[in-house]
Order: sequence, then structure tokens, then C-alpha cells
Amino acid sequence: MIRVTPALALAEDEIGMTFIRSSGPGGQNVNKVATAVQLRFDVARSRSLPDAVRDRLISLAGNRVSRDGILTITAQRFRSQERNRHDAIARLVALVREAAYPPKPRKPTRPTRVSRRRRLESKRHRGELKRGRGKVSAME
Repeated sequence: MIRVTPALALAEDEIGMTFIRSSGPGGQNVNKVATAVQLRFDVARSRSLPDAVRDRLISLAGNRVSRDGILTITAQRFRSQERNRHDAIARLVALVREAAYPPKPRKPTRPTRVSRRRRLESKRHRGELKRGRGKVSAME
């Protein structure tokens, strides 16, 4: 189990990893060794996620989630397979952790009387500046 929050953990058997050849640093090694990690997590059918977290995760992940509900994370920042594997898992955990906490609802507020007066004075001042830029009449 991969602990995400004190109340939420992901089962390791729900996470699939494949190793592919990486672009980026590695010299000759990059053409021979599959160091990049492609992590796949089936968000839609995961038993570990409550419904509310699942919905927030799908919206947060955006186009990283396929139509089938599979989240794909590709990690190829490092030259070793092991570090890329840890990086992919860390990125998945961070994404699920962000989805685990519901966003704080926005409380609509109204501008204060002073701020409205200040805004109107600023608009009046700006208008006077623009009016002052008119054509200058020729003196005779």
C-alpha cells in the first residue's frame, strides 16, 4: 500500500509500470536502455479511491486521463530507471493528495464604499488626463 494521506492509501496492484526508451540525457546509454517509466493508474475502476476523490482527480489530471479513465504519468527526468520509478510514484501521490482535499468554497464579497469611491476618483482623474491630450489650437 502506498500511503497518500492518513485516511487514504493506494493499492500497489492497481498501479502498472512499463519501461520505455527515454529522450534526454544519457549519452549512448539512452539508445540501449529503457530508463523512462510510464505509470498507469486506472482511476475509473480503482477500489482505493472514494467517489469524490476520483472525480476531483479526473478533473485535476486533465488530458493525462484517457477516455477509459486511465491516468498515465511518464517520468524520464533521471538517467536511472529506479529514480524515474520513484519520481513517477511521487507525482501520482502528489496528484491524488491534491485531489483528496476538497477545495475551499469561495465566499463572494462586495467592494467597500471607500474602494468604490477610490475607483471612481481614479476613473475621473484618468478621463481628465485624456481630455487634456486634445488638439492644441494655433495661436494668432
